Amino acid sequence: MYQDDTPVRILSLIQENKALDTVASQAIGAGTRSGMQSTALVVESGGHTICLYFCGRAHAGENLKAVLSKREAGLEPPLVMSDALGHNEAEGVELIRCHCMAHGRRKFTEIEVAFPEACQEVVIALKQVFDHEEKTQKDHMSAQERLAYHQAYSAPIMATLKSSMETQMAQREVEPNSSLGKAFAYWLAHWQSLTRFLSVPGAPLDNNTAERALKLIIRQRKNSLFYATPHSASVASLLTSLIATCIQAGVNAMAYLVALQEHRSAVFANPADWLPWTFHATLTSH
Repeated sequence: MYQDDTPVRILSLIQENKALDTVASQAIGAGTRSGMQSTALVVESGGHTICLYFCGRAHAGENLKAVLSKREAGLEPPLVMSDALGHNEAEGVELIRCHCMAHGRRKFTEIEVAFPEACQEVVIALKQVFDHEEKTQKDHMSAQERLAYHQAYSAPIMATLKSSMETQMAQREVEPNSSLGKAFAYWLAHWQSLTRFLSVPGAPLDNNTAERALKLIIRQRKNSLFYATPHSASVASLLTSLIATCIQAGVNAMAYLVALQEHRSAVFANPADWLPWTFHATLTSH
């Protein structure tokens, strides 16, 4: 599973925010939430990709928790990829957290002018790891083969990089409060989740899948500018989820939505027969 957020405008919620003057906000408490987000959750399972979108006050972690609460009991914890923002955490839910190496790499490319030598060491090392990942994709390695390949070729690179960061921090070669020190601290604090691909079969390296999925909702935001109410945002999110999932399945979204409407009773009776990758066979059998 991949998750990410992007801002959204919902007019009725904007009006609610305006109605909360300073005194009222203080009375309600510092925890009052005013932000609005569109969340993209992309699920890869059983050879299929499902795109789910949510718009409202909830963050990606809260939407993730709501989705995972509907899973059947006894299933293995899912792999969940995101950046390391607290808003992505789903408290009280069992999962295997992966953090995005591309986000981690960006912390060094953004300060490379100020710290060229130290940043180059990190960027070059991560490029080698991503090159190894590209080879696993080109060679169509299984999850276990990919894990073994990364353990053989990427693990030594990452071990050397971690040792270098720890040494520079311990020997005070890097000011902890500098941008470089903070970048090192970020990596060392999240090392296990950033390098999950070295210990768990199938663990991804980056969150590019969710970021690509957000492009659809961002394009929608640019075209429509806003939603009127949370309900209209929910309807739009539902339709966008269906359309995006159809795109992933190579299915004509309009034909699919028409089929759902024309066979409404059958859809409610047996939803599994009317998924984007099963509905053609279902129509043929009718």
